[in-house]
Amino acid sequence: MIAARSPIVCLGVQAASPIALVVGLYLLFAGHNSPGGGFAAGLVFGAVITLRTLAGLQKPRFATQIISVGSLIVAAVAVAPLLWGDPMLDQKIVETSIPIFGKVKSGSALPFDIGVTAIVVGLILALLDGLSVDTLLENRGSDDGGTTGSDEVAPA
Repeated sequence: MIAARSPIVCLGVQAASPIALVVGLYLLFAGHNSPGGGFAAGLVFGAVITLRTLAGLQKPRFATQIISVGSLIVAAVAVAPLLWGDPMLDQKIVETSIPIFGKVKSGSALPFDIGVTAIVVGLILALLDGLSVDTLLENRGSDDGGTTGSDEVAPA
């Protein structure tokens, strides 16, 4: 079994995290035009958080706040078209020209996907917190392997 604070695991997770975050951002921004979107990006970001938590690099925090912000964003994007007399969840597309990138097109699906991403990440954080991952990691790193002594079998 890998040690609780293996420097190789920590280094590997630290090296892979930025790459996975870039993949998650790609999925988020490309989602409404090709496969991906808020849910897929949220799963990638959640996997990064899970790996970093299990490697002991961070603790799962702020789950409720992230879920709340994501829900507010999704609700605002869903209801906003009603203010202009359009149907609920109607998408508006905006086009602009940026010197380096050329013509860039985005729409109201992007903030909706950002809200969905926040909800998924918050749910993964809540799951990690609910499973008491911090306690599991602390017990795994103790000298007796996390047992209290009552689980041990006496030699015959």
